[in-house]
Amino acid sequence: MSTVASVGNDPRIQKVRVTKEQIIADLVDGRVISVPLAWSWRLSEATPAQRANFRLIGTGQGAHWPDVDEDVSVEGLLHGTPARRP
Repeated sequence: MSTVASVGNDPRIQKVRVTKEQIIADLVDGRVISVPLAWSWRLSEATPAQRANFRLIGTGQGAHWPDVDEDVSVEGLLHGTPARRP
């Protein structure tokens, strides 16, 4: 009988940061994922101070930026789901 560790069944964000070009999330399982900043039009139009003001939501299932009313989920980052403009 062999045992395989299940990795990624419950991906959660440990840390997130936004650069001039990317949204970067460090996951609790050790993965680091990034997507283009343009995938979030709200964050791409935000100031550096607004981008720095966030909190993790749930138990790391996502991040919320209250100054620009933006939520980014770990599932959206992993599956490549850019935010659509209204």
